[in-house]
Amino acid sequence: MSAKLLLKTVFLIVVLLFLVLMGMENRGTVEFALKPVLPTKVTLPSALMYFAFFAVGVLTGTILTAGGGKASSGGSGGKSGK
Repeated sequence: MSAKLLLKTVFLIVVLLFLVLMGMENRGTVEFALKPVLPTKVTLPSALMYFAFFAVGVLTGTILTAGGGKASSGGSGGKSGK
């Protein structure tokens, strides 16, 4: 396991821990209004709202980082036929 992968995993666990803590400590309801997209206010428990924004952030990050690598053209990474 590489150090980079371990660091990313620990970071994700810490972010999820904060998400759980926010949901446990903020039990009230939250109103969300976005006039151009949603004609009415959305009222949800704060834990669900935090989860929704976290999910949107994860999906955005995944879309922005997906497919960024270039395909190798058989240079130094493959086996040689010797």
